[in-house]
Amino acid sequence: MNKTKLLLLPLLMLVCLSASAAKPKKKSKKKQAAPVEVVDTVSVSDFSFHYGRVNTTGLKNYLKQRMGIDTKYMEDFMKGFNQGQLTEADEREKARLAGIEIRQQVENQVMPQASAQINDSLDLLNREKFLEGFRLGLSGGDVPGISMDSAQVIVGKNIEYYHKVQMEAKYGENRKKGEEFLAKNALDKEVKVTPSGLQYKILTKGTGPIPTETQTVKVNYRGTLIDGTEFDSSYKRNQPASFACNQVIQGWTEALTMMPVGSKWMLYIPQKLGYGDREAGTIPPYSTLIFEVELLEIEK
Repeated sequence: MNKTKLLLLPLLMLVCLSASAAKPKKKSKKKQAAPVEVVDTVSVSDFSFHYGRVNTTGLKNYLKQRMGIDTKYMEDFMKGFNQGQLTEADEREKARLAGIEIRQQVENQVMPQASAQINDSLDLLNREKFLEGFRLGLSGGDVPGISMDSAQVIVGKNIEYYHKVQMEAKYGENRKKGEEFLAKNALDKEVKVTPSGLQYKILTKGTGPIPTETQTVKVNYRGTLIDGTEFDSSYKRNQPASFACNQVIQGWTEALTMMPVGSKWMLYIPQKLGYGDREAGTIPPYSTLIFEVELLEIEK
């Protein structure tokens, strides 16, 4: 009997709630329901079909421009698309086509870039011998007495040699003029010459400590070429420069580790102690450099 009462209680509550909901309420202006948007839908199968279709937009241009496929062979493309997976014969053909593509890259990109690295104004490489070596390298073949590591050394040394020949032809005049300038400058009684070839003149004698290679110093300086062209100046920036003595060109490192703080020197740096055959900003290769350097302090 008690169980029946427990079951009936929730039902009675629902009836009461329904009755309460049915009681008349104060009249209010009836709101019009928002119009239901009608969507022109199709079946999932039709939707899938058209979705696949619109995804082909631009595909032909992609095949042509990014994959290098001639679109007149779309029938062959469709055969592959319908096939879905590669057969063993397809894998072999894929490898053959990759060989053709790499050959084109070797002839149109690799060889011209390698040739330009050696000499940008002369095609020095022997095309057939380059391809012969390339084939042997790909096939895993070897040259008796010359391992791949040895071949790397041969190539590196020859690239360096040809590069120097090219730079000498282009900028050798800078080196000659610099050597002539230094030979004449060394005759000045105030100019001192170190065993490395660095020349310097003491303008102000400092009395402070002398920095080591690893210490950081603060300096003011002005740099020019031998013709007087200024290429850098901390004075003009109104901001001294700070750097470790071993993080600058060799001529600077040598001079700084001889200068007491408070010194002001003129440095005459041969190209081999400067940037050598490298171009540094507006500084041409093989340039002899002149610096006015003032050592302000050794930073803690």
